[in-house]
Amino acid sequence: MKKIIISILVLIVIIIATFFTIGNRKDTNLKKVKVAEVTHSVFYAPQYVAHSLGYFEEEGLDVEINLVPGADKVTAAVLSGDVNIGLCGSEATIYVYNGGEKDYLVTFAGLTKKDGSFIVSREKYDDFKLSDMKGKRVIAGRKGHRMINL
Repeated sequence: MKKIIISILVLIVIIIATFFTIGNRKDTNLKKVKVAEVTHSVFYAPQYVAHSLGYFEEEGLDVEINLVPGADKVTAAVLSGDVNIGLCGSEATIYVYNGGEKDYLVTFAGLTKKDGSFIVSREKYDDFKLSDMKGKRVIAGRKGHRMINL
């Protein structure tokens, strides 16, 4: 029940934000740029801030950000022309290139240099050590990935 109420509240906020965003658009000569991202990530925070504060519009861009789960789906969206830019691991570009495709993707920027993983807990640890994880179950990667017993 709690999840349903939260989902409804989130939906209402999105609808209100969309209404205000559409109502506040002044420049119709903006260049449309569609971005597909493989996951919502804290590493994309600068993009979210720039988007919400209108920095893209100031530069003449109307940026649309879409969540497209899976690097293969992001790659397909870019190749089909559904989006202009895809944010995903560079392995997808390598698979397309190695597959002999004439129309292949080009990796032009790296957003992160290391794996973006965090250790989070439901309990507070004032002096956390990795040894505190012994005997615990953790989710490796994103939701849906396998559980690891330590």
